[in-house]
Amino acid sequence: MRGCKPCCVSIVLAVMLLVGCASSNSRDFLTIHYQRAAQLEAPDRNPVLVVPGLLGTTLRDTTSDQLIWGGFEGVSINPERADGLRALALPFEAATDGRVNDDDGVEPTWVLERARVRLLGLPFNLNVYAGILQTLGAGGYRDESLGTAGVIDYGPEHFTCFQFPYDWRRDIVESAQRLGAYIEEKATYVEDEYARQFGITDQQVKFDIVAHSMGSLVVRYYLMYGTQDLPKDGSLPELTWAGAARVDQAVLVAPPNAGSTLTVRNLLNGLSLGFLQPTYSATLLGTYPSTYQLMPRRHLRAAVWEDSGEPVVDLLDPQVWSDNGWGLAAAEADDELQILLPNLAEPDDRRRAALSLQRRLLQRARHFQQAVDRPAMPPPGLSIKLVIGDNHPTASQVTVSRDPARATVTEFGDGDGTVLRASALSDQRDDATWLPTLRTPLGFDQALFIQDTHKGLTDNSTFTDNVLFWLLEDPR
Repeated sequence: MRGCKPCCVSIVLAVMLLVGCASSNSRDFLTIHYQRAAQLEAPDRNPVLVVPGLLGTTLRDTTSDQLIWGGFEGVSINPERADGLRALALPFEAATDGRVNDDDGVEPTWVLERARVRLLGLPFNLNVYAGILQTLGAGGYRDESLGTAGVIDYGPEHFTCFQFPYDWRRDIVESAQRLGAYIEEKATYVEDEYARQFGITDQQVKFDIVAHSMGSLVVRYYLMYGTQDLPKDGSLPELTWAGAARVDQAVLVAPPNAGSTLTVRNLLNGLSLGFLQPTYSATLLGTYPSTYQLMPRRHLRAAVWEDSGEPVVDLLDPQVWSDNGWGLAAAEADDELQILLPNLAEPDDRRRAALSLQRRLLQRARHFQQAVDRPAMPPPGLSIKLVIGDNHPTASQVTVSRDPARATVTEFGDGDGTVLRASALSDQRDDATWLPTLRTPLGFDQALFIQDTHKGLTDNSTFTDNVLFWLLEDPR
């Protein structure tokens, strides 16, 4: 991977909000404790793969070679301008069955480590994923990035850590399929290194994965289904646990396993990043398959109607969206639809195209959620650990109005400020049948609860100490 890159203030604010901005905890004692392990040159531990969350990968336009996400000091791509909107949106014409084809000319480039920004003319460096990379570096996990350079004396060259960049706008199943291909590519590379350095030719490489936020869902789908797509007939893919052939341990940090209530707000209102910062409109976010797939599950009762207080029964029903002018169905969306659909001259034609896309993306999201919500225990040899933030007010319910269509956060619950504790656990208990024992479709062998925020978990000292124990010292 490339080294850390500076990016604009709006990008950083979004990443801090939705991905995680690491604090500057001292790792001196971790460095001392794991120094011998860091210099151990033997293929007796798994390489580690870091999978970032939403907004955690920079995106580049391959035609213009311009970064459309992760630009440098100043707004390189402004979503409120026509060219910025076109660059950041996924194309309507390429959408089929809720997927988006590979021909939009954008590729993921590298995982964001640090961001250099200017606020009121003063420069600031903000950690994004540099914190977790430095923590892994304390254990001797080194990749090609510069984020951990000079922190640890690694001894001889290592090939023990990789970062998976992916287009976080796209369908999560697509990202899981790309993850599978990436893992096979890196496994071949590591196996070649084993043969070259140690003369070992019969060892099948397995990875340990550390995933954050939406990256956890990418990993979960890959583990359960490998590189299978969702069947076109609406049935569930075959539960093969194919990903377990290449994964020994998955550490899922702040996983939105039952979605996030903030997704409803963002898809109706757009995403405002702060004072004097551009807004990422509901129309723009409405072109992203992954956004719908992050919708909260029905049992969380995440949205109620303003006029009646009754819950919105099905947030993934396309008819609810079209009847109430949500997202791409909003009357005010046409100004942006003219920019995104320049070949359609009539408003009615643009609206039909928008509703068609929205319907397919909602249907795809329902299908995806059904697949990952399937009760399933991991096969022997696969360890899944959850790292969950709590004790911070987290949006648990929004009130939605019909005209105009707006969503306002009105209730809060326990979580990390972005993901509810109940969502991370996929807690399916309700008031009528509540019992102390957790009821969840997830199969995991350990949960670590940390009183920290979504943006602080990966650099929290409790997390950093435990993750290195799990990776290096925990007997498996």
